[in-house]
Amino acid sequence: MTRSNIQLYSLATPNGQKVSIALEEMDIPYDAHLINIMEDDQFSDEYIKISPNSKIPAIIDLKGPDGEPLTIMESGAILIYLAEKSGKFLSDNPRIRNETLQWLFFQVAHVGPMFGQFGHFYRYAKESCDHPYPLERYSKEAKRLLTVLDKRLDGRTFLVNDEYSIADIATFPWVGCLDQFYEAGEFLGLDEFKHVQQWHERCASRPAAIRGAKVCAIE
Repeated sequence: MTRSNIQLYSLATPNGQKVSIALEEMDIPYDAHLINIMEDDQFSDEYIKISPNSKIPAIIDLKGPDGEPLTIMESGAILIYLAEKSGKFLSDNPRIRNETLQWLFFQVAHVGPMFGQFGHFYRYAKESCDHPYPLERYSKEAKRLLTVLDKRLDGRTFLVNDEYSIADIATFPWVGCLDQFYEAGEFLGLDEFKHVQQWHERCASRPAAIRGAKVCAIE
């Protein structure tokens, strides 16, 4: 059986969904391989060769820029690589490209880590940590970041130049995660962030996003 050039190793978490959605949006053929982090697949010797930090997602481009296989870890780096490979969702205009990368790194450095820590202490660590400080800290930061996004999206269709980009692809699965996975919509007052909610619906309802969100899901 002929394999696609792009081999995806992932799980349908927000970080994993970023790359599968991008692949679907960019219409790049790929083969998907489930890495079940609940069963410690990410710590196997085989997977560590692909992703030394034992995180998902990761890809292998069997025909990289020099014709040889190229392995890439870190979802932000993967999104940039795929955007450059496909010529989609990352503008050639230097100003717009720079702005897109700023908002991509805003997600990588802030939205993902802070929302993830919030979800951990809100949903999963209640029995092991009864001190209020961690939840208070990460709740406050999650709301602050949502406020930043809401102000940014006021009067905008998407995060940059009113054009759908890898910055949107990187960010909206994490916003959806707050309610869908962490069940914290009411706790965080997500309905108060109306621009974020409207933007999330625009992104999440795209056919490629619907397809990509299901890739490497555990039934």
